[in-house]
Formats: sequence, C-alpha cells, structure tokens
Amino acid sequence: MWEESDRAMASRPKEPAEDPRKQSFWMPGNYVRTVHRTEQSFQACNDIVACFTERAKVEKQYAQQLSQWSNKWKAIVDSRPLYGSLMRAWQCFFTSTERLSALHSSIAQSLTEEEGERVKTWQKETFPKKIFCGFRESYKSNTSFSRAQKPWSKKLQKLEKVRVAYHRSCQKEQAALDKEKQANENSEMSEEKKQKIREAKEKTAEEKEKAKDRYEKMLEDVSSYTPRYMEEMEAIFEETQEEERKRISFLKQVFLSIHRHLDITNNESVKAVYSELHQTLMSIDEQDDLKWWKNNHGPGMPTDWPKIEQWVPPIKKLNRKKRDQKGKESRPVMIGGVKVRALYDYVGEEADELSFKAGEIFLKVEEEDDQGWCRGVLTGGKEGFYPANYVEVAE
Repeated sequence: MWEESDRAMASRPKEPAEDPRKQSFWMPGNYVRTVHRTEQSFQACNDIVACFTERAKVEKQYAQQLSQWSNKWKAIVDSRPLYGSLMRAWQCFFTSTERLSALHSSIAQSLTEEEGERVKTWQKETFPKKIFCGFRESYKSNTSFSRAQKPWSKKLQKLEKVRVAYHRSCQKEQAALDKEKQANENSEMSEEKKQKIREAKEKTAEEKEKAKDRYEKMLEDVSSYTPRYMEEMEAIFEETQEEERKRISFLKQVFLSIHRHLDITNNESVKAVYSELHQTLMSIDEQDDLKWWKNNHGPGMPTDWPKIEQWVPPIKKLNRKKRDQKGKESRPVMIGGVKVRALYDYVGEEADELSFKAGEIFLKVEEEDDQGWCRGVLTGGKEGFYPANYVEVAE
C-alpha cells in the first residue's frame, strides 16, 4: 500500500525550485562558473603536485629516520650480551628496517618522478593557453556561452522593461481607484469633479491593459525563444562537461596510482619483509641457544686438560742468506737419500720449510748444516728444510 502511494507521489511533476537571487545557470552571466572551472582544474593540478611532493618529502625523511635508527642500534646490539637465535632475531629487525627504508625511498621517488611529472606533462598538454586570453578552452567556452545567451538576454531585458511598465500602470490604476472611492464618499465634492476622476481612472485602466498586452506578448516571445536558447546552452555545457570528464578520469587514475605507491599493505616486498622477520622470530630456540652457550662459554668448551707434555728441542731460526753464501758444495748431497722418522710434530713457518707429524717417515737428501737444518723430501714429493734434531734415522 505504501509502495503504491510512494510511486504515485514520485510520478507527479515537481514544481521548479524558486531562485529568488537568480543564481541559476540559465540567468545572464551565470555560465561563468562553468567557464572558470577550467582555471580551477588547472590550479587543482598544481595543488595535487605540491601536495604529493610534500608527501614524498615525508616518505624520504621517514626512510632516512629508519636507516639512522637501524644503523645506531645495529652497532649497539653487536656489543650486547645476547647470542644465538635471539641475537639473530634482534638483528633481523634492522635488516628488515633497511629494506623498508629502501621501499619508502622508492615511494618518495615514484611520487615525484613518476606521478608528479605525469601530472605536469598532462597539464601542459591539456591546458593550452591563448595569448592575452588565458586558457584556450576558457576563451572558447566563454565566447560560445556569451554568443548563445546574448539574444535571450536582450529579450529578457525588454521583458523586464515591459514588466516594470505594467506594474507601474497597475499601481497608477490602484491609485485612481482609491481616489475615486474617496470622491464617491465625499458628498461636498461636485459632480463635475467626480466625473473627471472617473475618466482618469478609466484612462489608467486602459493604459494598464495596453501595458499588460505588451507584457504578455513579450513574455510569449521570450518563452518561445527559450527552448532554442536552452538547446544551444546545453550543447555548449555538455562540451565543457566532456572536457571536465576527461580531467576527472585522468586525475582518478593518478590518485589510484598514488594509492598503489602508498598502500604498502598490499606490497609483496613488504609482505616478504615481515614474513621473513616473523619466521626469524619464530625460529628463536631456547634449547639451541643454551646449547650454543654451553659449547662456546660453558662446560662443552674444548679444554686442554693437564697431561704429560713431551719436551720439544728448541729450534734455531734458519738464516737463509748465510746458508746460501756458504754454497751447496759444503753440504754433500746423499745419493738416494736416507730414511728418517719424525720425533715431533713440526709446522713449517716459511714456504720452503716442511711440515710433518711425529712418526712420519721421509727422506733426508742433504746433511745438516752449521745452523742445525737439513733438506728433505716428503712422501708426496715436496722438498724443503726441517730442523735436524726433530728426526732420527729410521731402521
């Protein structure tokens, strides 16, 4: 029942809203609001670029602050007594922060170099200027609106004149009626004078009818021209609407693109940062950490327990220069060599020295010199010097 009533009310023609201040688009000169929309759109582009350039600075400053925070605490954490998986988890906050810092730096760069330049380039192409006349689009639409409205405005001015004349004649007629009424009520006034008042009243009535007729004819003229006026104005208005639609559509894409840059919640790299950080935090293992501490700083550390230490003969450092000066002729070379067995471990300190383990057998190929060194050849074929008192002849 209520739905039928609602539909019936909706189908009734609505009375046009009153416009006492004559702000309607159709009134003379009010199309300028639409004309000025071009300049306003141009300024909006400037504001958008300035707005997000400032946001880019915020992103850049935030990236710098993240990096500064990470560097400061990374150095501090390295000197703190944490260890193992707990230390790795703490350090992971800094590596993830560095990645976020790089991300926000790239956001700042995208806002200025991509979106800012994109809007500026489009703005330059979309708002060509006409010398001394502002924007070409504004000049064109203003000229078109003015040309379409001029005939209707002239008719409207004439209509206003005849309206004023009609209302003035109505006022005169009313004054004449009031005067006639007073005359009729005045018994002392002569009949001749009353007749003149009646004639004046009739004359004002005739003038009022003539003014009304002119008013109605002028109104009919304006009304008959109005559809043509509306058609021309709407056609021009739709052209401006289409230009504005293109601007709105472009700026919508710009806003969506900016949103994609700023919406880090859907950024896969950010998701990866926090996912890896979460995995690192979840990998904190108290048992592994305690075991690491035990093996590196506790009972599990390798220890050299007290035991009998074999005496190792002292070694006189080989003076190679002195040895070379005496020449090889003073040190007879053994044909085939003599097998010797190492009594102690020895690690060569120079490239031309042999290294061996106690019990290892190799060949002595040159007799001991006056510095206590011999030349030998290991099983693998390497030849070099070794301390003579570290070996014995193998039987």
